[in-house]
Amino acid sequence: MLTVQIVLFDGFDLLDAVAPYEVFCAASMHTDNAVRVEMVTAEGPRPVTSGMNGLTIEANNTLDPERGGIILVPGAAGNVEGDGPDSIPSILGKAMNTELTTMIKTALDHKDILVATVCGGSLLLAMGGLLEGRSAVTHRLGMDLLGATGAIPVPARVVDDGNLVTGGGVTSGLDVALYLVERELGPRIAHEIEQLFEYERRGTVWRAKGIAPTTHKSLTDNEPNIVMNQTVVTSGILLNENTQTTVFDGNWDTTIATPVGKLEVKLYIKTISDVIQGTATQGNETIPFMNPVLCDNKLTWSLSITKPMRLNLKFEVAVDGDKMNGIAKAGLLPASKLTAKRIN
Repeated sequence: MLTVQIVLFDGFDLLDAVAPYEVFCAASMHTDNAVRVEMVTAEGPRPVTSGMNGLTIEANNTLDPERGGIILVPGAAGNVEGDGPDSIPSILGKAMNTELTTMIKTALDHKDILVATVCGGSLLLAMGGLLEGRSAVTHRLGMDLLGATGAIPVPARVVDDGNLVTGGGVTSGLDVALYLVERELGPRIAHEIEQLFEYERRGTVWRAKGIAPTTHKSLTDNEPNIVMNQTVVTSGILLNENTQTTVFDGNWDTTIATPVGKLEVKLYIKTISDVIQGTATQGNETIPFMNPVLCDNKLTWSLSITKPMRLNLKFEVAVDGDKMNGIAKAGLLPASKLTAKRIN
């Protein structure tokens, strides 16, 4: 028997969960009950309120991350913009900070368990650090954020990365579920469900197989490598031409107010031969700045953080005396306010 566990969390998107539920129920009907589908949560049986209009669905079991079969994680429904409690980033962040992240990690470690996501469900996993180096897709508005977590964003309707299958926008739940039925039960059952629903699965399922397309242009010797380019435009901001220090040099106690919690970081910035260098220390981990650039009295750089979630953030800051102010941004997440005080 094929077991399908559809995971619910507070603020989940109804269509992300219900569309696959109907597909798998139809598959059970056409296979003499060879498919068992249930709604589960990380906490156990409980009523779960969806996002937006707040429809409540009863989850009847606890997610079992070691049971063979399919685990499907929907996305969230809420405000796309802003960082309030009803925004999609906040809803996903709350779900990420439950036992769900640990449970899905356990499931992904089992090759006989297939983890699937719909829309923002892949962001939930990615924000928990579970998709680093994995090919995946999410809603088009979240593709930058998906890439910022270390996942490999693929602009396809459905992406198959072995024991991880992800779907794009909200209605891709039908396509993900129909593909999983074909993959696990065969094309005849999937076709029968398509006939029943009067719906044909959309798009080619992307997999890392076959001949790779030759559409990506390689850098030549005459083209700049943006990632590695360490060129600094000083724009007259140097305070001392002999020592080549800038107003940014020093140690900084820094706070970043993210939608999912405050991030405390210590920054160390120095200038060597007109080149800005820096590190960020978070707990016991020290990470170097990526591509720091000084231009128009602002310093920008990128940085990979691991807490409160795994993200590649882009920073832009300015300094006034011993105070630093700026923003940190990743994908569709609202820009987070950065404040810092120079400590020496």
